[in-house]
Order: sequence, then structure tokens, then C-alpha cells
Amino acid sequence: MSSDKLNKNIIIICIDGARNDRVSKSLIFRNYLPGSVFFSQSITYAPYTNSAMFAVFSGTYGNRNGCNSYYASFDFKTKKFKTLTEYLHENNYYTCADVNSQIIIPKHGFEQFTVYDENEADLSERHTNLINHVKSISDERRNFFLYLHYESIHTGVLNSVLRGYTNFSKEYFENRKKNEEYYDQLFSKSEIYLKKILDKIKECDLTKNTIILILSDHGISVGEKFGERAYGAFCYDYTIKTFAYIIHLDVNPIEITQQVRTIDFMPTILDYLKIEQDKNYENPDGESLLLLMNRKLLQEKIAYSETGNPLEDKKPPKEPNTKSIRTSKWKLIINEYNDTKELYDLEHDPAEKNNLIGKQTDVEETLWKEFLRIQTGS
Repeated sequence: MSSDKLNKNIIIICIDGARNDRVSKSLIFRNYLPGSVFFSQSITYAPYTNSAMFAVFSGTYGNRNGCNSYYASFDFKTKKFKTLTEYLHENNYYTCADVNSQIIIPKHGFEQFTVYDENEADLSERHTNLINHVKSISDERRNFFLYLHYESIHTGVLNSVLRGYTNFSKEYFENRKKNEEYYDQLFSKSEIYLKKILDKIKECDLTKNTIILILSDHGISVGEKFGERAYGAFCYDYTIKTFAYIIHLDVNPIEITQQVRTIDFMPTILDYLKIEQDKNYENPDGESLLLLMNRKLLQEKIAYSETGNPLEDKKPPKEPNTKSIRTSKWKLIINEYNDTKELYDLEHDPAEKNNLIGKQTDVEETLWKEFLRIQTGS
């Protein structure tokens, strides 16, 4: 391993529930991060937090790693899949996380793992204090990995939307403008938070030797599709098409419009640090993006997502029942709960309103084969 490469701290900041369309237009996100690599089509594995983040940390889809539903965090296959945190901890990184729940990310490999009350915590103050803490670790000539989970968008949606409406409350879906205004209020607070965190990182003089990954686990519905008042029921782009920034890698600033997957970031970080995959564990589904970030052409990878639509029930099912296969141009959705399929031309129909199933049979057949391949693990 290269000591120069390993001499990099890692900070991951997850802005829970940040929508791709808001980030793309945000002056804070776009103008405040001029030296970054921006992935404008980063596709999450699951449109809800725990399965999405277990996929990020393992570089592996939930249908392989065991965390494929709201209830499956404890089913993560620790003997088959090694997490980013474990790799870094084995390389003498101090590992620290601050989250709102014990089960939203894998705990394996963390030396410090703290949980806050999302209704009471001042996350800006809490997380700037943590940056001071890891700065002291860095001053002792030890690298650190810090994971920060910003939950306030989700908290607002939970208290005002998830607890106030059902997936079939007509009042919610008939007030799209009101829903968007409320979401934008929540999002603007995330902008203030992020600026404070990045300012603190600069103040602590950590920018030169720290790789920063800023991403979202999933988006939030503002009433686009009847049957989903927030997230977790469907696999439409407003929840599964997310974003990511990587800051301070040794590459020139660039916006990457090619589709990538959130499962690609774990192998990307390991590749940059020259940490080899542990042959005692199964290989991840994700692949390193370093060549793409260095303006080299890479073949676009199919993105797979899945979730459990609760339908009329209050709780989601224990197994996924709606799934999608996506390229940058096409998406095939498989609704197992009612045995239907949907096909969308994302280039000409980004809002996914015109179902082309049965009208583009060649595309449908190609995506169906990819779906079967991922389902069977072949």
C-alpha cells in the first residue's frame, strides 16, 4: 500500500432525504463546492435509509448482503461482506460515527458510535464539535474516518407528512405546491448545516489531507405519484436518483453526468487508498469510479433498486415487492405486488408519466435479462 495514499482522512456526510433536483439548483451545494467531482446521476439501491446505507458501506446490493428491507439491518451478512469501516479500521484509522439510529448503518469497525435524538439535537453544533475531536486525532498523526448523518429533512417529513397522512390521503396529493414549499424549507436548513460543516473542516485545516464524500441516501416525494407520500413505496427517480460530491481527490473538478451507483463509492475510496479487497470475503457489486473521475471512458453500469410497497398496510412488507433496472436512458420497473411492469424513456420522459411497456420490446427484453442476472447473482 502507498503510504501517501493512506495518509488521507475520510469524511462521509449523508444528507438524509436530499432530492437530486434541489441539490442541482442549490447555490450552497453547487457554488460552495467548486473543487469537487459532482455525480449528477447517482442511483441508490433502496429509497429508504438503512438498506440504502448498508449498500453504500458494503458496496453490495441488499439482495446479496442480507439488508433488503426495513427490518433486515440485523441480517447483514458480516461473514461474507466487509464494510468500508472495517477496511479502514484494519489500516489503523480512528473510526467514528454520529447517527440518529443504531441500525441505519453497519456498526462493524467503528471505535466510536454515537446516537442522537433527532427531535432535540443541534446537529450543526454536535457535528462541528466532532470535527474538532477528529482534528485532535489527526494532530496525533493518526488518520480518521468520520461519518455524519444529517437527519433533519427526514425528521420534518416524519413529523409532518408520515405521521399526518397515509400513502392514499387525497389531501396530500392535491396540495403539491404546499408540499414543495414545506420540503424546500427543510432543504434550506440542510444548506445552512452543510456550509457550517465545510467551514469547520477548513477552519481545522483538514482540507488538504481529507477526502470528503457528500451524498444522499434517497430522495423524498412531494406528491408526484399517488400512493407514495414520502419515500419507500416506489422506485421512481424522485427517490432513487440521488447525488454525490467527492472533494479533494487528486483529480480536476468535473461534473459526471454518466450514471453511477451509490454502491460504487466504497470500492472507489478503497481503490484511491490502494487498499486491496480482502479475498476472504465476497466481492462487492460496486466498481471503482477513479478512471471515470480522471476523464477516462467507462462502460455505464446497470443500476438496480428495490423496496417494499406497504400498499394499504401501515408497515412495509418484510421482502421487497417492487424493483427497478435503470440505465441513463431507460428504466424497467417490476411491481411484484400486482404483477405489472412499467417502462420509461428517461431521456424524453424524466417524470416517468408515459408507460411504454409492450411498445419497446427490445429494450424491455434487454433490461429484463439484466434484472434476472442480478436476481440470481450470476
